[in-house]
Amino acid sequence: MTATQQTDQRAEWGIDYRRRFSLHRTLLGVLGVIVFGYTVYLFAAGNLQWSRTFAYIFDYRILTGVGYTLLYSFLAMLIGVAGGALLSIGLVSRNPVWKILAKGYVALFRALPLIILLLIFYNIAIFLPVVNLGFIQINVNSVVTPFLAAVLGLALHEAAYMAEIIRAGVNGVDRGQSQAAESVGMTYWQSLRWVVFPQAMRLIIPPTANQFISMLKNTSLVVVIAGNDLLTVAKKLYSNNFLTMELLFVAAIWYLVMVLIFSWISGIIERRFSRGI
Repeated sequence: MTATQQTDQRAEWGIDYRRRFSLHRTLLGVLGVIVFGYTVYLFAAGNLQWSRTFAYIFDYRILTGVGYTLLYSFLAMLIGVAGGALLSIGLVSRNPVWKILAKGYVALFRALPLIILLLIFYNIAIFLPVVNLGFIQINVNSVVTPFLAAVLGLALHEAAYMAEIIRAGVNGVDRGQSQAAESVGMTYWQSLRWVVFPQAMRLIIPPTANQFISMLKNTSLVVVIAGNDLLTVAKKLYSNNFLTMELLFVAAIWYLVMVLIFSWISGIIERRFSRGI
């Protein structure tokens, strides 16, 4: 039935779908505009040097921080997704040992705040100063830089959440699919690889895209170990020039821009996979 036919049918039945004037809806809309306008006025009229804020937006040091933030996000998500996939195999495994180990990892890393993990990895040389591999000794303090500590902390924390996302995706595939695969001679692992996981992808990818957006914001916690991310750079700058709020707004603008861009991409991905692969 076309839109014209539907309109004619509604007219024939005497159904009017036109939105009528609503006083309370109009008043709420006006109130929202007033609150938004007053909030903008407070920021504009405050003792803030907006010209200095805009002057720092494209400062090369700020752009370097943006680059590190994106690098942390991509590396941590890449390692986190790979680790989460391995953990999810353990979670759905028929081997009780692997299942217990995977559940223990997920429980531990989901329970620990990310900021504590970052500090632990940054100071790991305190209780593990040297790694002895027999033929070579590795000085942990010289290897675990703030960059590596940040990537490890973010990635291992993310792996615990990705494990649950992937496990939920696998469990979302009808059990009959794996039973059918095993009935034609596939092993349990082959059925996971060739039958279950491909179908689970449409359930896994949309929340993974949302996790990446969360990762972008979580990288701001790297400031506690001075990992050259966006917030760390802003902090270094305002520690020297005392433009604290101006540079915090610079960081906020960049986080907003990155989140909006990747939210738009995430929306495209969700719509694509909601229709099926």
